[in-house]
Amino acid sequence: MNARPTETPLTARDTLRLRELCDRQDILDCIHRYCRAVDRFDRDLLLSVYHPDAIDDHGVFVGGPEAFADWAFRYHKQFQECSHHMVTNHTCELDGDTAHTETYWLFSGINRGGPSSLHFGRYLDRFERRGGKWAIAARACIIEWHAAL
Repeated sequence: MNARPTETPLTARDTLRLRELCDRQDILDCIHRYCRAVDRFDRDLLLSVYHPDAIDDHGVFVGGPEAFADWAFRYHKQFQECSHHMVTNHTCELDGDTAHTETYWLFSGINRGGPSSLHFGRYLDRFERRGGKWAIAARACIIEWHAAL
């Protein structure tokens, strides 16, 4: 007869680590939703990644989520036939209901009437968990390199 292994109950440390893993995944999922929302012009999805009082600093634009959605969609519709936002390296420092993240991003756009563009940079975000939901409270978008292709 096969003996069934005895399950070891979770320790307090295990429970904390599980909570941290879930928090990190919720934050990364939020960043992925941002990319999808911008590329698909999905306003509701884009607004869901921000707290209503958040500030987004994209260099040429600084403002709240509603104004950012207006600006971003108008800009991309005016200058690109399509765009792709992708994220790569990601770090996340949790501190209770606040998290500070740095996420490397890549943007490619097929431009209207001109060469395509490629941009690399970082999102520097402050996330806050409010009412059990992680969302961006403040974002700085840093463009580090760009080229026309």
